[in-house]
Parts: sequence; C-alpha cells; structure tokens
Amino acid sequence: MASSTETKPFAVLFVCLGNICRSPAAEGVFTDIVNKRGLDSKFKIDSAGTINYHEGNPADSRMRAASKRRGIEITSISRPIRPSDFRDFDIILAMDNQNREDIIKAFNRWKFRETLPDDAHKKVKLMCSFCKKHDETEVPDPYYGGPQGFEKVLDLLEDACESLLDSVLAEKN
Repeated sequence: MASSTETKPFAVLFVCLGNICRSPAAEGVFTDIVNKRGLDSKFKIDSAGTINYHEGNPADSRMRAASKRRGIEITSISRPIRPSDFRDFDIILAMDNQNREDIIKAFNRWKFRETLPDDAHKKVKLMCSFCKKHDETEVPDPYYGGPQGFEKVLDLLEDACESLLDSVLAEKN
C-alpha cells in the first residue's frame, strides 16, 4: 500500500505528429532507460500525437523493428493529445518545432473551456534540447524516408532520453 507521503511519479509525455514513429519510440527508449536504472515506479511515461489520424493504431512497424534491434519494445497505441495532459504531465516533449507550436495552440484553445494550469504551456519543451552528443534541434520525421531515418531518430532519442532522465533526477534531488 502506497503511503500518502510518497511523491507521485514524475510524468513525461512525448508528442509528435501522428504518434506512430517518433513519440512512441521516445516513450519506448525512455521507459527502457528508466527500467534499466530501476526507477520505473518513479515515472509515468506516455506518448501522443498532435493529430488523431492514427488513433488506436500501434506504432509504425519499421520503427518497432528498428527499436527491437536495439532491444527496445514499443507497445504504445496511438492517441491524440488531450486537455488533461496539461494537468497530468510534468513535462511535454515535442519532437519538432511544428509539434511544439501545435501543442501550444491546442493549449491556448482548450484553456478557455477546461480548467488548466495557467503556466502549463511552460511544460512544453523540444526533445532535442536535451541532446548532449548531437547538434540537431529537431527529431526528424522518418515516416517517408528509408531505414536510416529510423536509426537516426533512435540515436537522437537515446541521447536526449539519457540527458532528460539525468536532468529530472538532478531537479528532484
């Protein structure tokens, strides 16, 4: 039984356009890193898309295969971002500038009809802002490219997720 003095898990939401390539991969990579460090009870991890086109679908098979080759399972089912995400998550990580802009626009629409924290838009960060080994500012969408695009996305996500976890842990202590 969890005691009332226990802190709630730190909630992380990864967001891309359709929630079938980049954000489910980020969810899988971050989950893998958190689990390997034995911290799974300290985190709530999810992913979403800025559109609902792929809602209910598993991640792209090419991304699942590329991740699996690295020992990472992607099991998420696509869903669109929703107003409650701005209450439920401590950080919302956009894969690119357009995703970030779309998330902020959604917040600005929803804040008039939902009870949302005034500063919730400050939770939205760019994924690559956590990269230490790569200079990219955005995680590119691999959907229309070849296999190397999926590998590049995973390279960026592994870099950013390691740094993200270190950053969260440093802030919590």
